[in-house]
Order: sequence, then structure tokens, then C-alpha cells
Amino acid sequence: MRVLVVKMSSLGDVIHTLPALTDAAGALPGISFDWVVEEAFAEIPGWHPAVDRVIPIALRRWRRHPFRDFTGPEWRQCKVALRRFQYDAVIDAQGLLKSAFVARLVKAPVYGMDKRSAREGLAAATYHHRIHVPVDMHAVERTRLLFARALGYRVPSGQGEYGVRENLPQGRQGLPPGLLFFHSSARKEKLWPEAHWAELARLAAGAGYTVWLPWGGPGERERAGRIAGQAHSAEVLPGLDLRGLAGMLLEVQGAVAVDTGLGHLAAALDVPMVSLYGPTSVKLVGAYGRTQVSLQGGLYGGGCQRRQHRQWQPRPGCGHLQQQRGTLRRYMNLMQARRNTVLEDLRQSGHRSCNAAQLKAG
Repeated sequence: MRVLVVKMSSLGDVIHTLPALTDAAGALPGISFDWVVEEAFAEIPGWHPAVDRVIPIALRRWRRHPFRDFTGPEWRQCKVALRRFQYDAVIDAQGLLKSAFVARLVKAPVYGMDKRSAREGLAAATYHHRIHVPVDMHAVERTRLLFARALGYRVPSGQGEYGVRENLPQGRQGLPPGLLFFHSSARKEKLWPEAHWAELARLAAGAGYTVWLPWGGPGERERAGRIAGQAHSAEVLPGLDLRGLAGMLLEVQGAVAVDTGLGHLAAALDVPMVSLYGPTSVKLVGAYGRTQVSLQGGLYGGGCQRRQHRQWQPRPGCGHLQQQRGTLRRYMNLMQARRNTVLEDLRQSGHRSCNAAQLKAG
């Protein structure tokens, strides 16, 4: 059985799709997948053993000059690649009009979420088979359910497996004990104040950890430099591609991240991590994995809905940010007190995911 997956972006969404492939490969021996994905994330699907072919697409780049690029050779080559094989099914796992457009370029039955489940309900009108998926589930579980209903098997019980760690080479050898801080995000309202990162880096240094700051663009590099300037124990990494970052993640003792795709990459590689969530929901898009600690800052859902708070700017009379900062301080103090055991404790916690309240109680 050969299935085409359409999940083009973004990094976190692509990673969230991997457990569904693991489920399908276990339930349907011999199944293989081709995957259409944005060129910037084309490395990721190829790490999964069930993926036979990755088809890069560049909609983000082509839409800057649509009249030129959608009549040019790259677009024609992409269509040829999409139509190279006869597929038993096409699954649009993204639920957007642009992904539905790509899915319908293939002559095969197209499966996708119904109008109440898809991110853009109009996309459902283009599918041959529309599948209802509850919207209040985590993104990973929604995709697992979509694949199971499209391909005719039951979702395996328990937590989904990404299935990619074993296919990646080990990273650098001989690194000192350290943590990766994923401090940047494409959305400004997800950012955590630089002074807080610097304070956390100093706490990590007190616990015996080196802090490394990755970056993906000039603005992120400048941000990393400012954080390192306030915390001498922090080091700005050279530019790394996704495989290079994955290799380093396999070597470090843990990570701290805002809601960003690189944080989801850490979760996929089973790296112990603390994730900081403000305007997005841990329940729906939190880091998914065995060794994940997710802190919801009270900015999503109930509580204060002022725009300044969605941008993580403290205001008089609101303790949301201070509360989250204090929780992280307690976590780092715990690491200092139990330097050699805390990360092992996180690993042994199995499938549980802690929130801020659980950390306070502990």
C-alpha cells in the first residue's frame, strides 16, 4: 500500500505527524509513504523508516512571484513528482486550502478532516472522504486518529512514538553537561523576556550546566548574543541545520524552549525539556513526549486576555509572568540540589506530563 501525505509546514506541525506514520506502519505491514513538505523542512520526513520518498515543495517561496514561479520549471517538476506513482490514498493532514489544492493534483482518493475539524473548513469541500476529528484533542492525537480512520485501523493505545531517534547519528562527543535554550519563535507573542533567559542561564550555571543558544536567522542570532551578554555561562552556537541541531540534542542533558518547532524536535528525540507556553495551549499543541514538562503561564484561555500579556509583557497587578519565572527558578534549584538524578527522574516519569501546579506540589 502506497500513501501520499500532504503536511507541508510548519516545523512543529510536520513533527506532530510522525507518530501517525509509526502507528500505520505497525498496523499495516508493508505500507509506505511519500510526503509533500516545504523545502525548509524536507529533512524531517526522511528520518522516519516508513517514508520512502520526500517531495519538497516551495509554496512559501513561489507565492512571492506567483505568475513567474507557478508557470516555471520548479512547479512543473513538482507536479511530475506528485504524479510519478499511483497512490492508494492521499491524506491531507494539514487541513488548509493550499494543502487541499496540492492533494487534488494527484489522481487518487483524498482523505481529510471535515469542515468542523479542518483548520480551514472550505478545504473539506475538495476531499473525496471527510473525517471528523475532535478539535479539543492534542495535535498529535488528532493526526493519529485521522490516519487510523482514513486507512482503517484502530489507534494503538498509549502514547504515540515518533520513530526517528534511532535513524539519526549520535552528535558530538565529549560535550560538557549542558542545556539547549530554544529562546526564539516566529511569533513575537510567544517570546519570553531576554532578562528571564539570562537569569535562567545563571541558575543553570550554578547547577553545573553549560547553556547553548541556537539561532536560525540574523534577528535570532542578535537575541542570542544579548542573552549571552547578560549570562557569561551561555554560549551562542554557530549556525546549524536541522540535522546538526538534532545531533546536538542527542548529546545534551536537557532543553528549555518556548512554543517553537525546535522544541517539538527535542520532544521527538526524547530529550528532557521544560516548555514555556503563554498565548498557545499546552493541551492542544504542547510538547508531546515522555520526558516533557510543560508550563502554562495562564495567558491562554482564562485569566487576563490583554494583548500586552499575549506578548509576554508584565503589567502592574498581574502575576502570570512572575509566577512562571518563579516556577522555573524552583525547577533549576531542584536541578542544583539533585544534579545527577533529576533528568533521570524525568525519564523515569514515563508518559506523564507535569504542569506548573504539579511542579509546585513536588
